[in-house]
Amino acid sequence: MAGTKGFSADSLKLDAEAEIARICVWLRDTVGKDLRKRGAVLGLSGGIDSSVTAALCARALGPQKVTGIFMPEHDSDPESLRLGQALAAAVGVETVLEDIGPALAAAGCYTRRDGFIRQVVPEFGEGWGCKVVLEDALTGRGYNISWLVVADPAGKQSRHRMPLDVYLGMIAAANMKQRTRKQIEYYHADRLNHAVAGTPNRLEYDQGFFVKNGDGAADFKPIAHLYKTQVYQLAEALGVPEDIRRRPPTTDTWSLPQGQDEYYFSLPYDRMDLCLYALDNGVPREETGAVVGLTADQVDAVWRNIAAKRKVADYLHAEPKRLTG
Repeated sequence: MAGTKGFSADSLKLDAEAEIARICVWLRDTVGKDLRKRGAVLGLSGGIDSSVTAALCARALGPQKVTGIFMPEHDSDPESLRLGQALAAAVGVETVLEDIGPALAAAGCYTRRDGFIRQVVPEFGEGWGCKVVLEDALTGRGYNISWLVVADPAGKQSRHRMPLDVYLGMIAAANMKQRTRKQIEYYHADRLNHAVAGTPNRLEYDQGFFVKNGDGAADFKPIAHLYKTQVYQLAEALGVPEDIRRRPPTTDTWSLPQGQDEYYFSLPYDRMDLCLYALDNGVPREETGAVVGLTADQVDAVWRNIAAKRKVADYLHAEPKRLTG
């Protein structure tokens, strides 16, 4: 990887085949020797990160020792299942389909969320869609303001400010999805004597873009050291289907389509990767801005946003507190 000198859009380029070989050695040692498990289980979302993780596990452990779990629910994009199945076919892993919609409904995930929405949009109900989006993070405040976006049955969208309790309630209800999926993954891992693979890339891991004891829970995380830009490089080398590599990153959590940069990150992943790399490697803000297409002040705003999210990530990464002595 390039150093701070000559910072450019190519600074995150790597030797994909060499990195795949290095990760595969680590995977075999980690799963077989350290964790003493027979194979790996992971959720397959049809996204780039889970696809690359599955392909790496299949190459390192053998596809017969990898099980991918499809876990759609009422708000899932059908394309996620189609792409996940295409990945499983491409790398030859075993799969299981678990519809978690009924479990989420029984736990009140949807009714709890809708109840909070109706505090802001009283008419919200059957046939409506929703999502949560960020205000422009380049304002420079160092913190984010989230908006509720709803669409009525005719498709007309409107945007609304949320009181804090409504925002927190909606997120709490949505987080039930990730935690339910992880419960299913560990069920299958236990019955197979497998380890659970986590799928966050470096940007997500660093910035806390995961749910504690949900998609943040895993026994090993083989791509958490890779920028998302680099995950795409591995995807091509691993033969991940082109449809997956072309798909814009999505949360696939809300009933309205939503990109990751719309929900959590200040910028699209390729520019966020470069801003994160530049911050960690001491690249001046003017040089960073020239590469990513921002002013120096906008770079400062992104860096403040990164710092704020790292404080959130500290809690998400933390082990449970306990009294010692």
